[in-house]
Amino acid sequence: MAIFRAFLNAAVQSKMVKFGLQFKATLENVTNVRPEGEDFRWFLKLKCGNCGEIPDKWQYVNLAESAPLKGGRGSASMVQKCKLCSRENSIDILEDTIAPYNAEDSEKFKTMVQFECRGLEPVDFQPQAGFAAQGTESGTAFPEVNLLEKDWTDYDEKVKESVGIYEVTHRFIKC
Repeated sequence: MAIFRAFLNAAVQSKMVKFGLQFKATLENVTNVRPEGEDFRWFLKLKCGNCGEIPDKWQYVNLAESAPLKGGRGSASMVQKCKLCSRENSIDILEDTIAPYNAEDSEKFKTMVQFECRGLEPVDFQPQAGFAAQGTESGTAFPEVNLLEKDWTDYDEKVKESVGIYEVTHRFIKC
């Protein structure tokens, strides 16, 4: 019976769950807010599904990096061993789910990316540098948007208007 319970726990633990990162902000004269490039870093706090440990440090995942899964079962954006319980967990970015946040999404939650998780659950997100946006009317490119302060402002010379992204917030949902 103990062997069966151990097997059942391992099977439940290795279950893949998808989480969506929903983004919300107030946009002023900009649209198409998006992560720029495969090296864009999604800074997350991740909870171990086995013991509940949440490390203090921010961890990042990106599309450019990949690590092999134990037993040759493919790869993931990040594979890590929990410091508390030694369980191997993984998280993978689902590239085809990455979507821009547009002017019509302003002040509403919208899923920007999904993560496939095994043994982990994302519990917090910290936007940083690496976002891009464009002017709503002018199409002016803003390639270096840093959202670490949860607000960003600039000036669109083509239409002589201020532009900005304000009150950035997020939440995670199960998909």
